[in-house]
Amino acid sequence: MKKAILGLAVAAALATPVVASANGIIVLDFEGVGDFVPVGDYYNGAGPVNKNFGVSFSPAAWALVDADEGGVGNFANEPSPDTVMYLFEADEAILNIAAGFTTGFSFFYSSSTAASVNVYDGLNGSGNLLASLDLTAQGFDNCTGDPNGDFCNWTRVGVLFAGTALSINFGGTANQTGFDDITFGSDRPGEVPEPASLALLGLGLAGLGLARRRR
Repeated sequence: MKKAILGLAVAAALATPVVASANGIIVLDFEGVGDFVPVGDYYNGAGPVNKNFGVSFSPAAWALVDADEGGVGNFANEPSPDTVMYLFEADEAILNIAAGFTTGFSFFYSSSTAASVNVYDGLNGSGNLLASLDLTAQGFDNCTGDPNGDFCNWTRVGVLFAGTALSINFGGTANQTGFDDITFGSDRPGEVPEPASLALLGLGLAGLGLARRRR
């Protein structure tokens, strides 16, 4: 039987926010969103003022905190402690950013199944396809927990594209696919490149799965 990314503990964990917005680069690291809750409009005015990037998520995008840090997440070695976004009860989630962004897009992911991420120039996954990324199953490859967590391999993915992106479709398998450090304006997740390379617009990603069953 597969394990879930949802862990055994049920306590919520709110970590110190470390979302970056330097030189026009926006990084969504999901710290502070909460444990086993929808991300929703946290980055669209529902969270702290300094995290209002005009970014909203569809209902399938949920946040999880690492079980080793008091949450219910069955993952380890996450790129930025201790929260990630995962697909809950659906095989895709949509991110909208009304102001749009250009140049590049990147993130880390961990998945027990093949997944995909598509970038569009219209809202809600509409319009022209600007970039498409096919992701392989790699969540358990060549790694161990910290000390616990089955989804222990997080792979860096990035892409450069032409045009202005307004939405992203994160596809995978419910409770089997997670994302972290979703970054707008750079093909290097969580990193801030030199100013010459930036072109971000406006203020602004059951069974052995990303979440274990609750008791």
